[in-house]
Amino acid sequence: MRNCDHDTPTSSQRSANRLATALAAVCSGRRLRLVILALAVLAPALLPKTAGAQNVNINWDTRRAFEYLQKVCEIGPRVSGTDGMLKQQTLIIDHFRQFGCEIRAQAFDVAHPQTGVPVRMTNLVISFDPSAKQRVVLGCHYDTRPFPDQDRVRPRGPFIGANDGASGVALFMEMAHHMKTIKPRYGVDFVLFDGEELVYDEFGKYFLGSEYFARWYRDNPPDYQYVCGVVADMVADKNLELYIERNSWKMAPKVTQSLWATARNMQVKEFVYSQKYEIRDDHLALNEIAGIPTADIIDFDYPYWHTTRDTARSCSATSLAKVGRVLLQWLTEVPIEPGDK
Repeated sequence: MRNCDHDTPTSSQRSANRLATALAAVCSGRRLRLVILALAVLAPALLPKTAGAQNVNINWDTRRAFEYLQKVCEIGPRVSGTDGMLKQQTLIIDHFRQFGCEIRAQAFDVAHPQTGVPVRMTNLVISFDPSAKQRVVLGCHYDTRPFPDQDRVRPRGPFIGANDGASGVALFMEMAHHMKTIKPRYGVDFVLFDGEELVYDEFGKYFLGSEYFARWYRDNPPDYQYVCGVVADMVADKNLELYIERNSWKMAPKVTQSLWATARNMQVKEFVYSQKYEIRDDHLALNEIAGIPTADIIDFDYPYWHTTRDTARSCSATSLAKVGRVLLQWLTEVPIEPGDK
């Protein structure tokens, strides 16, 4: 068992059959990203095929995508409500404007966990084909934790968050170049969540942006419907291994299986068809509050998680490209109908 974002969790682990459909964990109320190590291994032969799927031509620019990650990291820490976050927001908005997509800022305030002073949070929603009434949401968080709390040498040093924060942003920035050519099945919204971890101690509140977004969708239904969603978090590890996340399997099994099926059809072996971790992440709010079946793509076996060494040097342009190509291909297929999970 490994440490989670802020503490070593308490958990009970139940046995699972080979299909891993009945696993559950009993955890403390604290925010846990890692709870249990999987016992079940899913046989690759059981992975569903995508009928009639044809790979689209994706000319992913590996160097350009990594340069986006580097540009975000050059800003430095991007903690919610700070100048670094404001600079990043300007960078992101200026970038997406060139693609003719619709950009919305979803602003709200929260009390700073230390001072109580209001902190302005801003989710950014970038919409492609905004007139489509059935849509897919692709989410990532774009804030950085205030300090690298898992760094044994410098737990109060600067936290750049190259993989844990910038990788999702860079992924979407490059994907924007391809959205008009791949012809997604549904309309697509990139949503960048603020306040995923404005946390200074073990009792901090996580997922501020995704929970706000989910409540807004539930309480003020727009004139469109999100059919399903995917959250991308920590997707640029040099030794990329993307296991199926347990909450995704339980809450959005069809979405999860379809993603890994697309990766298999593309022979992207980094998507491992086996469950390993149960993680609390932004996808929980989309599933539990908004009712949007959403899977989490995350590599939690990242040795520099929440340390000062989570920099661009620890990330891989190749890993970023593999995730991007799979997501772009999947957007053309999305074998999910409204009401599926």
